[in-house]
Amino acid sequence: MDDKIETTAEAVESYALRRAGVVHVKDCAPTPEDQPLPEAMSKTPIEKKSPAEWAYERLILYIKNFEEQLDNDHEIAMGFVGGDTGVMRIEGVGFYAPDIITFYGSDPSGSRTQQIQHVSQLNVQLRTLPKHVDQPEPNRIGFRLVQDLNET
Repeated sequence: MDDKIETTAEAVESYALRRAGVVHVKDCAPTPEDQPLPEAMSKTPIEKKSPAEWAYERLILYIKNFEEQLDNDHEIAMGFVGGDTGVMRIEGVGFYAPDIITFYGSDPSGSRTQQIQHVSQLNVQLRTLPKHVDQPEPNRIGFRLVQDLNET
């Protein structure tokens, strides 16, 4: 048992701090586990968030981090785990509390695609696809998602 005495505020703050970590075999760009949470994500205590909302917010951090490492010729896509359904260009991400995450996008041929997952089955593989040749800049959904977090 620990003899340390905490005030109620300290105990609540300690409980609310996120727990994350990462180890890499070689030097790499910073990853979401190493970076502070955006202020907007810290406003609501974790225990007050639905599993879908908390998964959605952390997924945003991974998407943005992945996009920060892409060149101007590529955009983020998602590979489907456990099936041979190909990849989906991520054009939107949402959640429906308490337990659903939704991905909106298109496949490499341009067909609209949507994936709906229960948070207990969340398993996402981030990939790249070349950006459309007719657009000057790649779409960066991660930056839009973080901006939306900060505005709500």
